[in-house]
Amino acid sequence: MATANLSRKTGVVRKVPQPILNLLTQTNQIVGDDVHKLFKYAQEKKFAIPAINVTSSSTVVASLEAARDKKAPIILQMSQGGAAYFAGKGLANDKQQASIAGAVAGAQYIRSVAASYEIPVILHTDHCAKKLLPWLDGMMDADEAYYQEHGEPLFSSHMIDLSEEEVDFNIQTTAKYLKRAAPMKQEIGITGGEEDGVNNEEVDNNALYTQPEDIYNIHKTLSAISPYFSIAAGFGNVHGVYKPGNVKLHPELLGKHQAYVKEQTGSNDDKPAFLVFHGGSGSSKAEYTEAISHGVVKVNLDTDLQYAYLTGIRDYVLKKKDYIMSQVGNPEGEDKPNKKYFDPRVWVREGEKTMSARVQEGLVDFNTANQL
Repeated sequence: MATANLSRKTGVVRKVPQPILNLLTQTNQIVGDDVHKLFKYAQEKKFAIPAINVTSSSTVVASLEAARDKKAPIILQMSQGGAAYFAGKGLANDKQQASIAGAVAGAQYIRSVAASYEIPVILHTDHCAKKLLPWLDGMMDADEAYYQEHGEPLFSSHMIDLSEEEVDFNIQTTAKYLKRAAPMKQEIGITGGEEDGVNNEEVDNNALYTQPEDIYNIHKTLSAISPYFSIAAGFGNVHGVYKPGNVKLHPELLGKHQAYVKEQTGSNDDKPAFLVFHGGSGSSKAEYTEAISHGVVKVNLDTDLQYAYLTGIRDYVLKKKDYIMSQVGNPEGEDKPNKKYFDPRVWVREGEKTMSARVQEGLVDFNTANQL
C-alpha cells in the first residue's frame, strides 16, 4: 500500500471533525503519520474505510456525497484502467501515458473538490501488477514533483499487486518502492477473479489463502523501512460477484495472521498489521464484520458500485423512453421539446444517486458511518 496524507491546504481535507480530529495534527500539512493514526483508530473502533474505484468526476461526486451524508471518511482510488478512462479512452496508452495522465488529473480534481465536502479523503491507486509498474513510476514522478512544491505527495498512497509473482520478488520489489516514497502499500496473495488483466480465476482454490509466514515476512521486511504499509492477505476473496457457494471466505484466518505476527514480533498490539479486504463486492455483512474485527481497515468496493450506477441510468431511460427517442416530440405533443429529458446532467445524475446510495450502504456495513 502506500498510506496517506490528508491535506486541508491542498483541498483533500478542509476540516476534520471530532472524534478523529483528536487523532490528527491540526497543521495545514497532514501527512502519513496521521493516516496511520486514523487506521489505528479504525482498528480500535472496529470500522473499515471503503475504498471506492472512481473513473470520472461523476463517480467521484457520488462517493463524496455518500461519505458526507454518512459523516464518514472515505478512500477514493483509481485502477490503471480507470485512470486511463479518466483521461479519455481515445488516448494511446502503449507506454501507460493515458493512465498516468488520467491518474494525475483525477487526483488534482479530487483535491480541488474534496474540501467542499468537509470529510477526510485518502487518494489511492489500486492494483499495479508487474506489467503496469511504468504506470506507478509515472505517478511517483508526479508525487515527487508535487512534493517539491507542496511538501506532500500528490497521492496519499499506491498499491503494488504482484500476487502473480513469486513471494520474494513481490516483497523485494515493494520494498524498493517503499524506500523511494513511504508510505507504500503492499498486497500479498492471490485474490482470484479478474481486474485490469490480473486473472486468477483458474488457480487452485488453496492459493487464495495467504499463509501466516508470508504475512510475517512482509511485515518484517517492510516495517524495517517504514511503518506505513498495509497488507491485502487472501482469505478466499475474489474480484467480481459470484453465485453463492462459489466463493468460500475464511476471515477467521486474518485473526490467525495477526496472532502470528504478534507472536513473532513480540508486539503488545493484538492487531499489529493493517489488513485490506479486496474483492469486497457481494460479501455478506457478517463476513465484513468478522474481517474488520481482525484488523481490516480498508474494504475495496467496485463491482457492486458499477452495477448500482447503471441501475439509476437504466431505470431513467426505461421510464422516459418515449421522451428521449427524438429531440422534439413526446406523448405530450409532437412539438414538445425533450431537452430537459436527454440532457446528460439529468440522466447521469440518476446514476450518481443510485451509486451514492450503495456507497452509503457500505459505510453502514463497515461501521464507518457517523465516525466523524
